[in-house]
Amino acid sequence: MRRRAALFAVLALVACSPKPQQADPALWRVEGPQGTTGWLFGTIHSAPRPLDWRTPAVRDALGRCGAVMVEVGNLADEAVVAATFARLAKSAGQPPLSQRVAARDRPALAALLKQAGYRDGDFAATDTWAAALTLARAGTDEDDARNGVDRAVVALANGRPVVELEGAARQLGLFDSLPEREQRDLLGAVAREAAEPDHDLSSSWRAGDMAALEKETRAGLLADPELREVLFTGRNRDWAARIAQAVRAGRKPFVAVGAAHMAGPDGLPAMLARQGFKVTRIE
Repeated sequence: MRRRAALFAVLALVACSPKPQQADPALWRVEGPQGTTGWLFGTIHSAPRPLDWRTPAVRDALGRCGAVMVEVGNLADEAVVAATFARLAKSAGQPPLSQRVAARDRPALAALLKQAGYRDGDFAATDTWAAALTLARAGTDEDDARNGVDRAVVALANGRPVVELEGAARQLGLFDSLPEREQRDLLGAVAREAAEPDHDLSSSWRAGDMAALEKETRAGLLADPELREVLFTGRNRDWAARIAQAVRAGRKPFVAVGAAHMAGPDGLPAMLARQGFKVTRIE
């Protein structure tokens, strides 16, 4: 839709747009000891095709909630998010990327750089974590993010408060605060994952297959204990505390965050259950 040269062209694009894929993603109800309620909904941040994810159970929860809680509330404002990234990513005098990974990862990194259209020295003014995220997104169509469920949930808040669990600055700040050693581990993990066969995470999400998603939280960059603590377990602990407070206060939050954050013993459902909430998967 970016080339709005004429109305008929827009209509042609709409007519040719792919049919949304059906999805039955995971949804949990959270009940507090005083009868208060909330919901946990696992999202997917990007997808190659539009998704039809609003099942009757999800519609009901969205209709009954009193607030929407998401990781970042202004995802649709791409310019603001990009400016935040650029501000945090700046770092002069960095060595070539090949010198920031272990020797075993250099062939995979070189292949990824070539695929993405970058050279080894192109990130001399960029933090290692930012280079890693940039390369991780290489080849991803802009529309993939626009098909993400998070921003659609925000659009459906219908006047209810939208509460950020992190916000773009804090979320990116987690990467920016990583020690350089961990940033380089992140870059190496991104290069290795790019060299492996693609995993169709969207199919696992559409099926609500939490076992498959939990397996993914044990692989790749999250297999590194330090990265896992900062980027997964620690964030879940912070979020669980805020969600628990909102449920106890009777705010009836509809919590929509990446589905991986719902998976396993370190996931939000398990953490809230350990805090005394009754957590029931309803879809």
